[in-house]
Amino acid sequence: MHVLLVTQYFWPENFPINDLARQLNQQSVTVTVLSGKPNYPSGQVFAGYRALGCEREQFENISIYRVPIVPRGQKSRMGLALNYLSFIASAGLLGRRVLRGAAPFDVVFVYAPSPLLQALAAVRLARLYKLPLVVWVQDLWPESLSATGHVKNSWLLGLVARSVKRIYRATDRILVQSRAFVAPVAALTDQPGKIYYYPNLYQPQKYSPPSQNARDLAQRLNEHFNVLFAGNLGTAQALDTVLEAAQKLQPHAHVRLVLVGSGSMDPWLADQCAQKNLHNVVLPGRFDASDMPTLFGAASALLVSLRADPAFALTIPSKIQAYLAAGRPIIASLDGEGARIVDESGSGFCCAAGNAELLAEAILRMANTPLAEREAMGQRGQQYFHKHFEPAQLVEQLKMHFNDVISARRTAS
Repeated sequence: MHVLLVTQYFWPENFPINDLARQLNQQSVTVTVLSGKPNYPSGQVFAGYRALGCEREQFENISIYRVPIVPRGQKSRMGLALNYLSFIASAGLLGRRVLRGAAPFDVVFVYAPSPLLQALAAVRLARLYKLPLVVWVQDLWPESLSATGHVKNSWLLGLVARSVKRIYRATDRILVQSRAFVAPVAALTDQPGKIYYYPNLYQPQKYSPPSQNARDLAQRLNEHFNVLFAGNLGTAQALDTVLEAAQKLQPHAHVRLVLVGSGSMDPWLADQCAQKNLHNVVLPGRFDASDMPTLFGAASALLVSLRADPAFALTIPSKIQAYLAAGRPIIASLDGEGARIVDESGSGFCCAAGNAELLAEAILRMANTPLAEREAMGQRGQQYFHKHFEPAQLVEQLKMHFNDVISARRTAS
């Protein structure tokens, strides 16, 4: 089986699709990737790449074909819009030419975090190649646009909704990362029977020696009760709520909140911590994925948070799988599906999204929980991960989805 994976984001950018592509490749599935030039999350094209021109490279045994892209820049809505549109245009118009010489494909597969509209390029390629199309939906569009506040214009949101309908109707199988996505996606397609739940895949990192920076941070973490957040520091993550909770926790000198990662909110976070004298908040920046086992292992608890919005309540943040696999207790400032998983697994405490008072209370409750019970929470989380999110099992499920649409297309022809 030969899969053409269309994704705006791929290695060396750090996204779960990297591990999924690697595992498919290890199970006798040839994966070829059509992607843009890596520039996430810094907003600048990574060293060794050029924004213009097409390139080809290898990631282990995976061939990657890259098309031109406008870098997203920093905190620029116009830059972000051009970044999205440039990939859609480049992949759609240049994709077939760039892929010339690749072996025949059997199926087109889209990994679709925001923007879902990147699938428009895959719709065109699937039609040109006369192949079935599978789209893995990570965010609900247009709902996520309005939820993040990036777009408020009703006419533009309507235009996006019409484009999403076009994508869904052209797709042979729609995979959704949350069961709660099924109903809103079904409302935009004429064939709800082609929608299937397929959760995010997380491959636990094999141990490798951590960087010196990671070792230093882990040592600092062990000096306090620390709650560690790891990932994108953006508008969706309700970081204003996290800082407000930190302010309420200042009388408790043994508690630290550690925000590992980077994103559009970096300058705001640094400014707010300085203005409010938040000595209990640590902003150590980004770390490589290979450092995460060390940092997770040093964390007293792991934090996941999203803004209070109906669209986000339907989402399962991908970091939840990583946190469960790490075997550490979880504090979830979430509504809906993400909170349900933490509750169901018994891996930690949940509180309503966007409520700093309740978040501060949950952190103190965790800090006052005996170590043995916190360790038991982590163990329950790991057990839940292996039961529901085992990577090898999920890869087999995905291969079945591919085989189903390939067989159906061949039968129809």
